[in-house]
Amino acid sequence: MELGLHIADFTWAGGAPALGRTLAETARHAEAAGIARITVMDHLWQMGDATGPRENDMLEAYTTLGFLAANTERVLLHTLVTAAVYRHPGVLAKQVSTLDVLSGGRAGLGIGAAWYEDEARGLGIPFPPTAERFTRLEETLQICLQMWGDGDGAYQSEHYQLARTLNSPQNLSVPHPYLMVGGTGERKTLRLVAQYADACNLFGGPEARHKLDVLRGHCDAVGRDYDTIEKTATFPFTPNTTRGALVGQLLDLREAGFTVAYAFGQGFPDPRRAIDLLTSALPEVAEA
Repeated sequence: MELGLHIADFTWAGGAPALGRTLAETARHAEAAGIARITVMDHLWQMGDATGPRENDMLEAYTTLGFLAANTERVLLHTLVTAAVYRHPGVLAKQVSTLDVLSGGRAGLGIGAAWYEDEARGLGIPFPPTAERFTRLEETLQICLQMWGDGDGAYQSEHYQLARTLNSPQNLSVPHPYLMVGGTGERKTLRLVAQYADACNLFGGPEARHKLDVLRGHCDAVGRDYDTIEKTATFPFTPNTTRGALVGQLLDLREAGFTVAYAFGQGFPDPRRAIDLLTSALPEVAEA
């Protein structure tokens, strides 16, 4: 199983003045320890749940990914996950392409339909009803894939009209940057995974196997080989999580059919300690 570090909390010792230095050191420490991927949330406020109150520190995702690209050499970098309605699809495709070129082909796009209405309303970002958000998500997937492909023709659909999908320089990743659709919705989200994505992202737990079965059904319906989709899961851990418990979580995910686990440490004032705990499980997980 491959391990990713999901950074969902920037409330670290030293506060904002130390954030840049701590983030750079954390990324280099993770890469050196064997972490294969680093992801960040696409939020502008903290979520107000177990990760902390809305007022806690939160960095804008694509600025942060560019910073991480400059401070790493090997890890895959992407959001987990971008809110489709926060950026125009043409701009989003260009942002990911730029990250891919400047990182040497290490960029991906994790994307979903968006859910954090308070954040969007608070900052004046249009937040349409659920059905429209999913339509915009699908159009965004189509636009990104068109811009990352051959040609530069127009794109016309219900919500977005692009006169010319020019994208230069083109991505270094072939055939295009890693594309993940995140979310657990059985009727829409997992269908979009089957139709467009390289990977899904789910939460581990009792429902995980069922969700993968639903994804398999969507793959059958659209003629997609289920095995070509990477199955990824996200799970939290804290300073109180024992190494044994962490190994157990990872092995359970692997047994359920996941090959990549994105772990996010909650409540670690020094994020490097979270990495040390996470990577202590690598030998047993790799041998399983």
